Amino acid sequence: MPEGHTIHRLAADHEQWFGGRAVRAASPQGKFSDGAALVDGQVLEVAEAHGKHLFLGFGPATGWIHVHLGLFGKYALGTGTPPPPTDTVRLRLTGPGGYADLRGPTACALITDAEKRAIHDRLGPDPLRPADGPDRAWQRISRSRTTIAALLMDQKVVAGVGNVYRAEVLFRHGVDPYRPGRDLSRAEWDAMWTDLAALMREGVRNNRIDTVRPEHTPEAMGRPPRVDDHGGEVYVYRRATLPCHLCGTEIRTADLAARNLFWCPACQPPGPR
Repeated sequence: MPEGHTIHRLAADHEQWFGGRAVRAASPQGKFSDGAALVDGQVLEVAEAHGKHLFLGFGPATGWIHVHLGLFGKYALGTGTPPPPTDTVRLRLTGPGGYADLRGPTACALITDAEKRAIHDRLGPDPLRPADGPDRAWQRISRSRTTIAALLMDQKVVAGVGNVYRAEVLFRHGVDPYRPGRDLSRAEWDAMWTDLAALMREGVRNNRIDTVRPEHTPEAMGRPPRVDDHGGEVYVYRRATLPCHLCGTEIRTADLAARNLFWCPACQPPGPR
């Protein structure tokens, strides 16, 4: 499932390619035909993201296209004349700037302002939304016996953090993923929130996840670069059984919150740092 930086990048791309202009909308697959017919010819006024949810706004009379990619959804964006759409395309938007094809999303629906607000209300704060901060998430984390690794994946606690950012921010701050949320200090949480915001902003900018500090890059350490279809340099994510870049300890993996967790038992020891 794409992480929050991907959705914010998609919102920025939609703003750049379609914002302020009338778009053509179609649903070659047919599952969004009614919504596409209402959007067709309308002006895209705004595109925004909250966590893993994308919202494309076409004004009060039309409403919002709400997209959640889920596990299988994919976007394909291109410039120039779009190719003939396949019958798997749920939504195609075209405009002077290019085209966007959406396939296989968990959600693609035309919603009202009230329905959009209900989605925002059930989501936690998003490190990439300027108006959001660490306080609301801390209120839940500081009272919870649930592990911090599970809390970070709970979109009602923090929106937009996925498996990669979860593993990497815990490593970067030396936090045992099995520590209960209530055992974190406020200073630890504030540092993690600030770090998540910075890492995810870089993810939006570069369209990939890089989490290693400058002194731990392949060039700085004289090690081979990572070879992985997810791209980006990381400390622990999908590095099970490999040696930790910092201490050489074997990276471990386990199932937690229905996803594979990765951590270094030496750099992330149990208990407070």
